[in-house]
Amino acid sequence: MTLDEFKQSLSQEYPPGGMPVQSKALWYDAKGEWKTAHDLIDQLKDPVSAHVHAYLHRVEGDLWNARYWYNRAQQPEFIGSLQEEWTYLVEKYG
Repeated sequence: MTLDEFKQSLSQEYPPGGMPVQSKALWYDAKGEWKTAHDLIDQLKDPVSAHVHAYLHRVEGDLWNARYWYNRAQQPEFIGSLQEEWTYLVEKYG
């Protein structure tokens, strides 16, 4: 799914079928549903989920926890705005 398609899907009530759980988390985050987004990936241990998890804790303002999850994802801490990171993650994993 392209970034534009992903953004267009935000007008729907639910995420498109077949969307990976990490993409669903980013989708719900964009809809302002942080808790739903976090609940989707909270128990997942894979690197992609950890990367999205780090971003979500950054959104929350919990930088200590975000850094923990960046480390678990083996990714550097993102330098840039939350919107830039969201776009980066959607383009990378969406």
